[in-house]
Amino acid sequence: MSDTHSIHVIAHIHTQFPTKFGIPRQSGLVEELRGTVVFEPEYRNPDALRGLEAFSHIWLIWQFSGAVRENWSPTVRPPRLGGNRRMGVFATRSPFRPNPIGLSSVRLLGVEHHPELGPVLQVAGADLMDGTPIYDIKPYIATDLHPDAAGGFTSGLDERRLEVEFPPALLEQIPEAHRSALLGVLSRDPRPSYQKDSDRLYGLAFAGWDIQFTIWEGVLTVRHVRPC
Repeated sequence: MSDTHSIHVIAHIHTQFPTKFGIPRQSGLVEELRGTVVFEPEYRNPDALRGLEAFSHIWLIWQFSGAVRENWSPTVRPPRLGGNRRMGVFATRSPFRPNPIGLSSVRLLGVEHHPELGPVLQVAGADLMDGTPIYDIKPYIATDLHPDAAGGFTSGLDERRLEVEFPPALLEQIPEAHRSALLGVLSRDPRPSYQKDSDRLYGLAFAGWDIQFTIWEGVLTVRHVRPC
């Protein structure tokens, strides 16, 4: 029996994030985020989605396309631990794995039937970069939820929300449909956990805009907004 098996990309997701920076640490943290799953031509068969609309949430199985490597390491440095402690790769959600596969649960907003693209999925709360390849889609069911699950090293880590100061004149430059999602992303602190430089000007690419900001004592202040 072969120890390798080819899997096929069935779709790609389109989101507001052209780069990895600023993407929420996990799915569902910013419910206002919107994504569109577009199937590859071979899989644009409506019969493959028959019954999916009855589910409120779905699992996306996807490729860490921005972190594909030939080699892997048995230990990694989780950013949430400040990048200073090593944990076993299988005890983390690090993209640097033997197989660069990610798993995200998202809210299914609906299935649209596009005249050229076929059935298209509209989802909310995705933690994926624009263009991420999707390997599979499965319905999320009630037994997938485990309220008593232990969080391992993530339990007790600081999940405080930042206060966001976004000058009205700058916020008005952002299309209204993207404002609440952007504010949610900024409030979750887009920086890697090991970066705490209060003098640094950070830049977040989001929905065609470059959002530049600083963070000081729990307050994120937007300084500039420019088209990407």
